[in-house]
Amino acid sequence: MRKSCSCESSFFLLPSFFCYMSLQPMESIFSSTPIFEPAVFRLSPLIRITLLSLYAALTIPLPFLSEVTSAPVPPNVIWAGIVVGAAGLYGVLSERVIVNEEGIQVTYPNWFPRIFRSGWSLPRTEIKALKPRSTGQGGLVYYFLSHSGAGYLLPMRVAGFAKLVGLVEAKTGIDTRDVRPLSQPWMYFILLGCTLLLLLVDAWTIVTAIGLKGNI
Repeated sequence: MRKSCSCESSFFLLPSFFCYMSLQPMESIFSSTPIFEPAVFRLSPLIRITLLSLYAALTIPLPFLSEVTSAPVPPNVIWAGIVVGAAGLYGVLSERVIVNEEGIQVTYPNWFPRIFRSGWSLPRTEIKALKPRSTGQGGLVYYFLSHSGAGYLLPMRVAGFAKLVGLVEAKTGIDTRDVRPLSQPWMYFILLGCTLLLLLVDAWTIVTAIGLKGNI
């Protein structure tokens, strides 16, 4: 008799067990909070290529001209300076903007000296407003204004700038409809075209310098 009672009790417990197991995933879905994936923005490739190419066009002919003209600065010293300058420029152009649930952060590579340019971090709860400032060229830049009164420059040359300001508006409630990039792409296309012409002139200069060196 006891055996049949135990079987009956097990039979009545089975539906509740399966109901509990079926409700578990649903409860975990509704109780979980959405996780904001950090968004990383880098400097526009067009800007990086243009500025690095311009740097090369302005500096590479110098060691050849120094050797031909017997300048007091040896070519090896100039080459060393060019390499150091290129590394510094590359470090500046490697700026990253990270937007996550906590706030916004601007970082640079670990090898880049902080004495030249340091990053910054600003929690979203500390962001009070986004204030415009006019530049000497007539453009507009924007600064994050914190509750303590400090200003943090909004990076305006990153790829995906519209998405960046959209995330800022979504996380802070600040109206960013009037915020536009500082420079339009067509400006850098013109500068890149001029840089390519300058590189052609550099090639002619280097070939001429090598020819003059052979005749000396």
